[in-house]
Amino acid sequence: MGRRFVGVDLGLRTFDVAVRPDGLHWVVPHTPEGVDDFATRMRELHPKLVVMEACGSLERSLARALEKAGISVVVMNPRQVRHYARSTGRLAKTDKLDAEMLARFAEFVQPSPRPLPDEDAERLRDSLARRHQVVTMIAAEKNRRRQATASLRPGIDAHLQWLSGTLSQLDAEIHQRCSSDADWEERSRLLETVPGVGPVVSTTLIGFLPELGSLGRRRIASLAGVAPFNRDSGARTGRRSAWGGRAQVRSALYMSIVTCIRCNGPIRAFYQRLRDEGKPTKVAMVASMRKLLTILNAMIRDRTPWQPQPAGP
Repeated sequence: MGRRFVGVDLGLRTFDVAVRPDGLHWVVPHTPEGVDDFATRMRELHPKLVVMEACGSLERSLARALEKAGISVVVMNPRQVRHYARSTGRLAKTDKLDAEMLARFAEFVQPSPRPLPDEDAERLRDSLARRHQVVTMIAAEKNRRRQATASLRPGIDAHLQWLSGTLSQLDAEIHQRCSSDADWEERSRLLETVPGVGPVVSTTLIGFLPELGSLGRRRIASLAGVAPFNRDSGARTGRRSAWGGRAQVRSALYMSIVTCIRCNGPIRAFYQRLRDEGKPTKVAMVASMRKLLTILNAMIRDRTPWQPQPAGP
């Protein structure tokens, strides 16, 4: 295995490449031919690791081509890389400098390569992300309609009708995708046995939290952004807070908890006990989200449906 580390700064038309410790830099057209040529060159260089940032869907074809070529590749959260850059005192930002910083990050941090999601999982995530966009647009249009004049409302109503039709199509597509995969279908069936967990929540967890059932409760809570983190320094004990994680999962858990507090006996009792102890509403909600996620994680791990348990810590 070589000792070279490669950073790739992605752009819509081109991507910049930097190699450490060689100091090489070049620009590649972001086209299918450019991606293939880059994968071929990486096979020749045989780097230990290639690092790039998540950029919506820009990184997908390149990361998949490298994986097929047998190259270790990691797609990083841009925030983590930017924090690293600031820690080194490098605040300037250009495509070339970003590629060099990614190569430096690869060399000194050496994040562990993770398997890329398969194409079916990516399509499911795309559909779920689009559904979220449509739901957001529907809410925005309904708010606008309330303040619109009578002459503008027919146009808004027509747009709302179109959005509702699009939402129905996306729901059918998402259901079809989950039904076509035996494992996804079983996961969906198990998750939806929980009162307060419906198709939207179950498919969101399947698409954006594939680790569900394979990790411990603390790790899965951290991935979802519902794990409390310490903020202590010296004699000062700071307030614990939950942050970070995957926004889509956290949002789905929140909406599920709103329903669970009304119709799920054990979760409702757990939430009410925290409120009776004087916990703020937000703290009780996040703790309930974490408890629900722990239950769902165990259900998928053990392949068992919902079995109500007495409310506990």
